[in-house]
Amino acid sequence: MWVSTPPPSDILDPATHGIRQKEPPMRFAPLLMCLAGPVLADPVADIVILGEVHDNAAAHQGQADVLADLNPSAVIFEMLTAADAATADADRSLLSKAWEASGWTHFALYAPIFDALGEARIVGAAAPRDTISAVYANSPAALFGPDAPRFGPDQALPDDQQATRESLQFDAHCEVMPRDMMAGMVAVQRYRDAVLARAALEALDTYGPPVAVIAGNGHARTDWGVPALIALAAPEVTTHATAFVEGPTDMPFDDIRIVPPAARDDPCAALTTN
Repeated sequence: MWVSTPPPSDILDPATHGIRQKEPPMRFAPLLMCLAGPVLADPVADIVILGEVHDNAAAHQGQADVLADLNPSAVIFEMLTAADAATADADRSLLSKAWEASGWTHFALYAPIFDALGEARIVGAAAPRDTISAVYANSPAALFGPDAPRFGPDQALPDDQQATRESLQFDAHCEVMPRDMMAGMVAVQRYRDAVLARAALEALDTYGPPVAVIAGNGHARTDWGVPALIALAAPEVTTHATAFVEGPTDMPFDDIRIVPPAARDDPCAALTTN
């Protein structure tokens, strides 16, 4: 594993999941890249986290290929609330409506993932907007509940990590938002990581292994994302984090898959020119 300054992670608004949709600048870093062959090691981990660039069709096809091989008992989506996921799980024909209700876009890009679900249960781990607003204004621990000590949102981050994560949030928001807002956005990211980790462990207990998680690459990183919180809460549970990225990255994962970049306009152009 390598340690270096990480790139931006996923941010506040569940509809766009942050202003900026990009991968970090190309940098030299040790990478574990397998461009063909099996994605997962054998034996398969209890929980497999599949990171993505949200608007990249090739990333979603890669996730779908893993799911088809994995045949998970359940798939946790960061895009769906528990209520929306329960609706889709009960009736797959309602999945598009549940997706729309969540505020997420790019439903068609996720079609390969939906086609690869098989008999897997659909589980949601997105927080409602009012909860996210409350986390931003207050603290992740207060909203997370009594098991916050198990997953860590009640604990202050080391000063250097807090500063690094605030800088990443500032960059991810095109450097146009006040820096004093970044601490709240770090709190939101930590809350989302913890909710995803808890949902994955609950699904593992309910449905058995393996369980898969579909989430942005910022959530899949192994140093402070979902895998790290699962290790904190349940050290006996094994995880494997695969990231589908658009270029070399300094974020740590168990496995990195580089996919062709998606065509997109500069998401910061409108903000930085106003």
